[in-house]
Amino acid sequence: MTEAAHGLHARLGWRRGALAFDVDLTLPAQGITALFGPSGAGKTSCLRAIAGLERDAVGRVNFGQAVWQDTERRVFIPPHRRRIGYVFQEPGLFTHRTVAGNLDFGFRRAGRPAHLDRDGLVERFGLNALLDRRVDTLSGGERQRVSMVRALLSDPALLLFDEPLSALDGTARTDLLGCLESLHASLRVPMIYVSHNVEEVARLADHLVLMDAGHVVAQGSLQDTLIRLDLPPTLGEAVGAVIEGQVVDYDAHDQLIQLAFPGGKLWLPYRHEQVGQRLRCRIGARDVVVARVPQVGTSALNQLPCRIVAVADADHPSQVLVQLDAGGSLLLARITRRSWHALGLAPGSDAWAQVKAVALGI
Repeated sequence: MTEAAHGLHARLGWRRGALAFDVDLTLPAQGITALFGPSGAGKTSCLRAIAGLERDAVGRVNFGQAVWQDTERRVFIPPHRRRIGYVFQEPGLFTHRTVAGNLDFGFRRAGRPAHLDRDGLVERFGLNALLDRRVDTLSGGERQRVSMVRALLSDPALLLFDEPLSALDGTARTDLLGCLESLHASLRVPMIYVSHNVEEVARLADHLVLMDAGHVVAQGSLQDTLIRLDLPPTLGEAVGAVIEGQVVDYDAHDQLIQLAFPGGKLWLPYRHEQVGQRLRCRIGARDVVVARVPQVGTSALNQLPCRIVAVADADHPSQVLVQLDAGGSLLLARITRRSWHALGLAPGSDAWAQVKAVALGI
């Protein structure tokens, strides 16, 4: 049985300035869990507490069968003994070493474990041409690539990534996000990934923990959590659907791809996908228009038949959130209360969801 066979459970409380933390979360033993929420929600502090870096935190942390902290029993395993690979917002590399020297430091300390493919990771993250360079000559994106591979080569039982893309420009961020996506399928250890960017979360995460004002307000699978109707107003911009499907067509002339999923088909902007590839797509609640019948003469390329499941008040009194079932896939639409009444919509009634292709950015 692996160390992470039962995942991670943390129940901790502490205070940082005016913010009182009360965290109770249970994370799966595999895949990527995202800690998501607005700036100031306490995501980084929560990650630090899991790592044992918030010494004021009181409570209990279990990882697999290991007890990392139990305040009542005066148990506290220090951070360096928790087998954690930690990637910070700013790479903490050895500036006097080359890229290869930085990578091999943790790899040697871990005993060069045979199950870690050093050369494969170097290739995947595009570091072959950089191995002999000093890290102080690298760009921000290159340094962060080195930091990630160094963490992976230390043979961690748990990976903690604290907004690793936040300081990067658009191109570097996109490239590194692609590296993390490709890593996802082969990742052998669980990862906790902190972000306030819902697009990153939608592309990477399997499990989601939503935080607000030092508290966990919701947690569960990515798709089920972002589609909830009871999330706090501070998370209003993030609500929507994340669907997964297969690329079934490519229109080279218009640079579009078509994604088939259980609820139908969607046209999306082409990036570099190939027909047959599995792909995730986030549909924000603000990007869905609800109609009673299919529309003609519209620029929206996507129209999906739906059934209205539920409705709830949005964070502004003029608006409501409408939960829609498209062939078993749940969507969310944010519309005005006036439109809801004018169209005579109600739970159980049929409708059509219109989605602009240009809104589907991931």
